[in-house]
Amino acid sequence: MRRRLFPRAFDHHPTTPLRHVTLALRTLTRLALVLVALAPGFTGAQEAEGEAGSTARRIVAPPGTGLGLPFSPAIAAGDFLYLSGALGNQPGTTQMAEDLGAQTRQTLDNLQRVLTADGLTEGRVVFSETFVADSRWHGAVADNERRRPGAPTVDVARAAVTADLALPGAKLEIAKIAVREGVEIRAVHPDGWRRIPGTSSGVEAGDTLFLSTQLGADPATGEIVDGGIAPQTRRAMDNVGQVLKAAGLDYGDLARCRVYLADSRDYGAMNDAYGSFLGEEPPARATVRASLDHPDALIGIQCVAVRDPNRKVIRAPGTKPSGRPFSPAILAGGRLFLSGMVGRGADGYPDGVGPQTQVVLDRLEATLAAAGLGFHDVVSAAVFLSDVRYYGDMNAVYAKGVGSPAPARATVGSLLMTPKALVEIEMTAVVPTP
Repeated sequence: MRRRLFPRAFDHHPTTPLRHVTLALRTLTRLALVLVALAPGFTGAQEAEGEAGSTARRIVAPPGTGLGLPFSPAIAAGDFLYLSGALGNQPGTTQMAEDLGAQTRQTLDNLQRVLTADGLTEGRVVFSETFVADSRWHGAVADNERRRPGAPTVDVARAAVTADLALPGAKLEIAKIAVREGVEIRAVHPDGWRRIPGTSSGVEAGDTLFLSTQLGADPATGEIVDGGIAPQTRRAMDNVGQVLKAAGLDYGDLARCRVYLADSRDYGAMNDAYGSFLGEEPPARATVRASLDHPDALIGIQCVAVRDPNRKVIRAPGTKPSGRPFSPAILAGGRLFLSGMVGRGADGYPDGVGPQTQVVLDRLEATLAAAGLGFHDVVSAAVFLSDVRYYGDMNAVYAKGVGSPAPARATVGSLLMTPKALVEIEMTAVVPTP
């Protein structure tokens, strides 16, 4: 049976005729926006222009790709290429096969087109994140990816979670990070750990270590530990530490983590266990509700670490340490890793996803400014919506706030840690080089 991540809008709002009309219009808006994004009209690669420092980024898109939505197919900056989440649609249309295998293959073909536009192959991918609309599909998607003709034999760091997707009929969305030619790639795998085909516990590229999602499981057997959220969190964080150690790093090198919780009521107990592994300058973090690729997993933790002795915490002016086990942002390796931020202002959460999106963008912009950066320096973003039918309303505010050219982005539906929060946005920015 499909595991529903959260109740649909009809489950927690009055089902009046006006409500039905409003939701129908939102769905039509989502489809219209996606159609605009898929329309032809952009080819090749283009330097980001128009604002100071923006030439640190370069848009990458295959021929015929439209840029109607506030995200680019990919952004190249420094050593890395950040690819937006791709769906299994035929290029230039919203047409998708009903078969999961066919959608998986088309999704991967769409990503390969973007890689090719930057002169890269799948062998340069170091991190891959898969969102599936049904928790039963994780294994089938992984098998299809491994068995695809011409698929590389290179193991990558991976994350796989269940989420609602923005386009009706979509079964999966995949976002990737690749590294330019000439940068050494090294798989990191602690001794004695169980190996999963196509997946490495970590992948090191230059000064950056991408870790696969770690569950609260024995890494030698894959068995989930007993006792609930606290033991699973400690086990997952211990696993993170073992991967770090195998790469010659430690918890103090973590730049950002993303925590996926099966039940938001576990947030407090998770925080206590998670924070016990970290010092006074913890990594940035986003935390959302999602089911994982193991039915008994209560938590999954996916992290990025950077080898940089000058790593430091960035806070917006007037922001004091909160005592919580995450920082607003971490500056390391020429990048700013920003925590996922929600739309809580001085007077609480405003009504509606549009006003909340504006609060989120204001908070992100203030944090970027504290590092001497702006939205024109952002290379990738992840947007989590408590209901994907908020997609159009969120996008209208996001597009105006972030501006153009926009960063790469993945957008999925997932409950957040409080029912009042309708949107959470996480970003990564690059520091321009002379």
